[in-house]
Amino acid sequence: MPDARSAPSPEGITATLHRRVNGWFAAHGRDLPWRDPACTPWGILVSEIMLQQTPVVRVLPVWTAWMERWPTPADLAREPAAEVIRAWGRLGYPRRALRLQAAAAAIAESPGGLVPADHGQLLALPGVGAYTAAAVACFAFGQPEVVVDTNIRRVHARLVSGRALPEKSLTAAEMALARDLMPADRDEACRWNAAVMELGALVCTARSPRCGECPVADLCAWRAAGMPEPHYRPTGQAWAGTDRQVRGAIMALLREEGPVPVAALPRRTQESGRLGSHRPEDAQLDRCVAGLLADGLAVRHDDGPEPTLSLPG
Repeated sequence: MPDARSAPSPEGITATLHRRVNGWFAAHGRDLPWRDPACTPWGILVSEIMLQQTPVVRVLPVWTAWMERWPTPADLAREPAAEVIRAWGRLGYPRRALRLQAAAAAIAESPGGLVPADHGQLLALPGVGAYTAAAVACFAFGQPEVVVDTNIRRVHARLVSGRALPEKSLTAAEMALARDLMPADRDEACRWNAAVMELGALVCTARSPRCGECPVADLCAWRAAGMPEPHYRPTGQAWAGTDRQVRGAIMALLREEGPVPVAALPRRTQESGRLGSHRPEDAQLDRCVAGLLADGLAVRHDDGPEPTLSLPG
């Protein structure tokens, strides 16, 4: 365990720390389109949904195409669900696409048809959870909400708690720490959220932190404690052979080829090349198809010569 005396307490975090991290961000933060002052709250909401569990490099081209095609919530709300799913492409977790469209529909039906600035109203939108509501309120409307993602939690864990990694899931103690670390000034607090997130993404990374580039390395409790090993062993998320991989292969067929005979799925998913050497058993295919149907990502048609599966709408 790290020596608590070496860890700066929340009360001891000074304006110097805030100035350093925010200054680093001003000099080294990535030039991303959703950070442009001209980006609309809708563009920021779209980016936050897309960035969930998906790296920036994969999101950038899809976000750009979406904003050109659907620059307002009403534009997306009017689109057939099949087109929305196709446009989502290979970002993964395609339920996010339908939830984003449901949020767009709710916004379009509201007075003014604009993304709400109120945190509570944001939280009430379909598919918008606590993190996304706080992030949109902060980054789109300048409200000093406490924004806590994995990158921010990791920086806080090392800088203040002296641990290599945050807890496996967000805890009340981590949220309290994040609140304590927020600058008092409204504008500075919003920059702080973005800056710490960027620091975790670019410098204070999970596997190979670049401490030599960190603007607050001398204040880091983890470094002061000798950079101890994580208090648990992280496990990567499996992919090969999982239902997620099989679902992804089925969705790719539906996006690229249109309706697919249900009986042909075992052969077509294998021929697609998206499963590698994995050969799903009938039970796994049936389970994945049932899940896609339940999630509204696919529709079964039994009115033709043979049952087929297609995208909805």
